[in-house]
Amino acid sequence: MNIPRPITLAAVPVEPMSKGLTSLQVEQQREKYGSNSIPDSAVRSVFGIAKEILTEPMLLLLLAAATLYLLIGDLAEGLLLAGFAILTIGLVFYQQQRSEKALAALRNLGAPTAHVLRDGKECTVPGADVVPQDVVLLDEGERIPADGFLLICSGLVVDESLLTGESVPVRKRTSHEDVKAEPGGDDQPFVYSGTLVVKGHGIALVSDTGPRTRAGRIGVSLASIVVEQTRLQITVGRIVRIFGILAVLVCCALILFYGFFRQDWLQGILSGIALAMGMLPEEFPVVLTIFLAIGAWRLAQVKVLARRPAVIETLGAATNLCVDKTGTLTENRMRVRLLDILSEHFSVGADSKNIPQTFRPLLHAAWLATRRSSIDPMDRAVVGLASPAFEPDTVWPMVREYALTPELLAMSIVWKDDTGHFIVACKGAPEAVIELCHLSEERKAKIMDHVRVMAEQGVRVLGIATGTTSMDKLPESQHEFEFAFTGLVGFEDPLRPSVPAAVREASRAGVCVKMITGDYPATALAIAASAGIDISNGAVTGDQIKQAGDAQLQHLVASVNVFARIMPEQKLRIVEALKSQGEIVAMTGDGVNDAPALKAAHIGIAMGKRGTDVAREAAGLVLLDEDFGSIVRALKVGRRIFDNLRKVMIYIAAIHVPIAGLALLPLVFNMPPLFFPAHVVIIEMIIDPMCSIVFERTAAEANIMDRPPRQVDDPLVGIPQIIFGLVQGGVLLIFCLALYRGLLFEDYSVEVSRTATFIAVTAGNLSLVFANSTRESALLHLFDRGRMSFWIAASIAAVIVTICILHPSLAELFGFTRPTIELVLLAAGGGLSVVLLFDLIKLFPAVRRIVG
Repeated sequence: MNIPRPITLAAVPVEPMSKGLTSLQVEQQREKYGSNSIPDSAVRSVFGIAKEILTEPMLLLLLAAATLYLLIGDLAEGLLLAGFAILTIGLVFYQQQRSEKALAALRNLGAPTAHVLRDGKECTVPGADVVPQDVVLLDEGERIPADGFLLICSGLVVDESLLTGESVPVRKRTSHEDVKAEPGGDDQPFVYSGTLVVKGHGIALVSDTGPRTRAGRIGVSLASIVVEQTRLQITVGRIVRIFGILAVLVCCALILFYGFFRQDWLQGILSGIALAMGMLPEEFPVVLTIFLAIGAWRLAQVKVLARRPAVIETLGAATNLCVDKTGTLTENRMRVRLLDILSEHFSVGADSKNIPQTFRPLLHAAWLATRRSSIDPMDRAVVGLASPAFEPDTVWPMVREYALTPELLAMSIVWKDDTGHFIVACKGAPEAVIELCHLSEERKAKIMDHVRVMAEQGVRVLGIATGTTSMDKLPESQHEFEFAFTGLVGFEDPLRPSVPAAVREASRAGVCVKMITGDYPATALAIAASAGIDISNGAVTGDQIKQAGDAQLQHLVASVNVFARIMPEQKLRIVEALKSQGEIVAMTGDGVNDAPALKAAHIGIAMGKRGTDVAREAAGLVLLDEDFGSIVRALKVGRRIFDNLRKVMIYIAAIHVPIAGLALLPLVFNMPPLFFPAHVVIIEMIIDPMCSIVFERTAAEANIMDRPPRQVDDPLVGIPQIIFGLVQGGVLLIFCLALYRGLLFEDYSVEVSRTATFIAVTAGNLSLVFANSTRESALLHLFDRGRMSFWIAASIAAVIVTICILHPSLAELFGFTRPTIELVLLAAGGGLSVVLLFDLIKLFPAVRRIVG
């Protein structure tokens, strides 16, 4: 999207604007350019959520069935179906609303306040009120409210990790030269909306606001990326269409048969509706809603928010997990890792408190060269490590600070010790500190060799020196001090503790972890190796990707797991290249730069605390605790959901055979009607969803994370699973039909025969649930603790059937009568025993493969 900019670098005044805009000018600018906010199209309103739910094809099927019953005057069945439709809508709506409210609580970066100069006075306004050509005052610890150009700055250092992904802040300086605006570079005059001032202060002229800012343009570009349907949505939609077309055809055929050959159109319509209800999988929306809603709830328990519950299913198929280094694999903070005094070095542990005496002078010098109140990440790391050791004993007044400049990338702080002497401590880029120390070429080379070795370990290096002065008055330049080189301090952005184990588990599950970062290759490879990511093929840089064509890029992404110096648009190319090869891609990220790739990936996973609004709105999942291990737990949840959905689909296919068969075959064989619509409703809309909860609560198979991801073209339910379910249902149908025919042949009344057959179907239904709820033989785990939900469901089903039989009004509605104990035992025992035979044959591996 091409958005014109209201001001360019050439238009920046040489002298700062002394008064800022007038109130009238502010209104004119706001009228012309709008509010300093990004239109949030991703936030769904109540009506938007309702529309999304009501246009779901599977739910429309349920509503259509309810409407059909009401139109023919069957009020009881129509209201029953309508009630379940309302319950389904309510459940989905509740989950969606909870997700949106949780996200709203996370939007803490969208509207910072801003200090501006207007009408000649300094004032504080909401960030959304900032307009182009405003003069903004920037101070340490504040977020920059808009993009702009620096007019004045003093030691200004800005954290631009939201745009670049890198935790190390960058220096800023004023300039009127024609330079390219690019986040992440040192000594540039540009500042960007949403970034954080970590040191110094300055005055900036606003150039862009709202959607014209760097962050805003990325957010606007998300609208062009289409969110794909999950494979579950596609597969289930296809199954529903097939069942629906088949049901309509058979229903019409039965109505025509009754009308033309038996001259009984009313009975034909009623029987056709009962048959269609038996064939239509109207429990699918209930089952899917339960699985996805409860799956989202389970993820929430481990601090993963599902913005789009349907994406949970895709987790189980993920083959590639693309992660950003900073803030995802690492903690997005700095800590001291190495102390090097050239003759020896010391590796500082995460909880090191006792620094060897040999290295204490180096640490003390680094501490003296650091302001205690600084919020710079490396300064905070030094203060955090050194203050407990030195602060109680060193209470010296600070006399002067020499700021870092583009010409000399080092800074010094002068202290006056207890004897009145000046103590100078210096830190900065090793090359700059070496220059201040006036070292020999041989010693310079030795120090730089140490710097190179440390850099190869993925650490950032500062040189440290101490100095004195014999002058009574402090010099104007750091060069006039007599410095002695003290040593090198190495910093790292530490790896999250949970990462190595999570990467190992992901690899064991066949999920390839790829690291995509804007950092340097050496640092990226070191972090990747620490995390356990395969680095055998080295790293690919952003320049290589820029030069690569689509075919070459596909080869690179297939063979390399570390990508360094990557720009935001290149992250998107990497994701698209993986997708073009048939990979199912999960992408994690927290910055604005990650948002396009998050939305393009099959599974976008944003960080909750550190993540930007743009990233969170683009993602399907939000990691609330930012624990990388939670991602792997989410992968396991996704696999468990798919496994259990496959089991429940086999069960649904099986139970529809006796329901539809018992509605049709008695009529074909000229027997009294067995099932009316009310019987079908009670079986499908009460017992089946209740049993579906049993499937959802079924624990994950023991080897679920030892299996590779399922194939991309592996359907939820294939031909083998359908056949297995139909055979199970067919055996139950044969028994129930034989029971009904046998009882009628023995001169039992239609009501008694119907009651006994209904008991057999209910018992068979429960045995189908029991047999299909695990890949292993369920009989071997009959009374496991995990089976409690089954026994509860079985008890509830038994109570429902008993009430329907014994309650006079319900018995009359359903055409039941009280059977003898012998008939109850015969029907229930037969229904249970026939289908349990299929549990025994799962002892054969080939059958287990079909189920799982």
